Amino acid sequence: MPSILVIDDEPSIRVLLNNFFGSHGFEVVGVGDGQAGIDLLKQRKFDLFLVDLVMPGMGGIDVLREVKALDINVPSIVITGAGTIPSAVEAVHLGAYDYITKPFNLDALMLTVNRAFDLVNLKKENTTLKKQVKEKHDFKNLIMNSRRMHDLHRFIDKISDTDSTVLITGESGTGKELVARMIHLNSSRANDPFVPINCGAIPKDLIESELFGHEKGAFTGAINSRIGRFELANGGTIFLDEIGDLPFPLQVKLLRVIQEREFERVGGTRTIKVDVRILAATNRDLEIAVADHSFREDLYYRLNVIPVHIPPLRERDDDVLLFVNHFIGENCCRRRKPLVKVSREASDLLRNYGWPGNVREVMNVVERMIILNESGEIGVEDLPPRIAAGRGNAGVLHPVPAAAPPAEPPADVPWMASGVDMNGILEAMEKKLIAQALKQSGGVKNKAAGLLGLNRTTFLEKVKKMGVSVPTNGS
Repeated sequence: MPSILVIDDEPSIRVLLNNFFGSHGFEVVGVGDGQAGIDLLKQRKFDLFLVDLVMPGMGGIDVLREVKALDINVPSIVITGAGTIPSAVEAVHLGAYDYITKPFNLDALMLTVNRAFDLVNLKKENTTLKKQVKEKHDFKNLIMNSRRMHDLHRFIDKISDTDSTVLITGESGTGKELVARMIHLNSSRANDPFVPINCGAIPKDLIESELFGHEKGAFTGAINSRIGRFELANGGTIFLDEIGDLPFPLQVKLLRVIQEREFERVGGTRTIKVDVRILAATNRDLEIAVADHSFREDLYYRLNVIPVHIPPLRERDDDVLLFVNHFIGENCCRRRKPLVKVSREASDLLRNYGWPGNVREVMNVVERMIILNESGEIGVEDLPPRIAAGRGNAGVLHPVPAAAPPAEPPADVPWMASGVDMNGILEAMEKKLIAQALKQSGGVKNKAAGLLGLNRTTFLEKVKKMGVSVPTNGS
């Protein structure tokens, strides 16, 4: 049960807030003066406290100063009269989350309290996430065999503890978000929120509200006000993934935020200022997007203050086996299986494969191999056909057929009158592999896609295009 401390010298206010918050499932404790509030904050942990600015003896400003000096990490909301708003602004500078004016609307107060709790929860999630990133995805241990990644890590060390905007580029699956998190974790903002948002995964009519928030009644369905990702990231870092997919009209508003660090919520008129560092990432070539007028040139230059490019895995094959062994360890531990080895022949094929899906593809392939392997050693026979065939940089599903057709081709493989129908052969092989994956996964499409190293969308498109039958229990 969340706990709230109310510090106010008016008994009627304490009773009102006790009844109101108590009816909403909060534990409420009320005291009538600032010193009593400080004493309670020293003795026990509260999730939030509300403090009146004007009280006999120790007023709200003094309480906030004492809380800051004692390093008591509890969010606060200030209660103020209309004539003391300048003091309320000073209170916010001292660390108060927000202020409300008397007489206050209880619904508006609850909204402010919920926002404060959202911020607290976000900070807790970020603390947990930072610990997980350090323990499970340590940048130095995970991808530091190749010289290019050593150079990249040194570069990240140089740029992390600045407030400059960074544009991270690289193919899908190379670890752009991981690099963004490492930049944040190595900056002076590490103890403040890291807020990611995928600009390409949110419907166009909702992305503005997600970024900047909205006021109640701003559009159909906006039954309450909502703060956006920029406000949640205040003091910390916002990561704009797939920035190349941001709708063109919103690019103007984002440009203003980068320049002025201020914006208005959707349907609102109050200008909100934020202190955030902006990191962005894309797998698109934004210079081409600028040339074809789908991305603003001025925004591109604002984002590209410090460019960071992550090379694809095929350009750093020294890292491949490190990833393979790392994910083998993770999978075996998760499934409580003995650690499996990789034969020399299989290792050579894995290392020489082009990995068009980059690190994400390595994860999927390793999971498939661990699930199917029974011998305790991964051999060539355990590799996906496209890798076992030694195809190098190939990025399609099926293996390359022999240069010359077999003497007696299978009856279901179409032939041209004057030679080989290569497209037909490849499509037949691809269809067969998809059918086998569906059969082996019991018709579960996500699992079948993972066995083939494909994302779900691509897999479903192929199933539909080729007319592959799916077992009725599939999902």
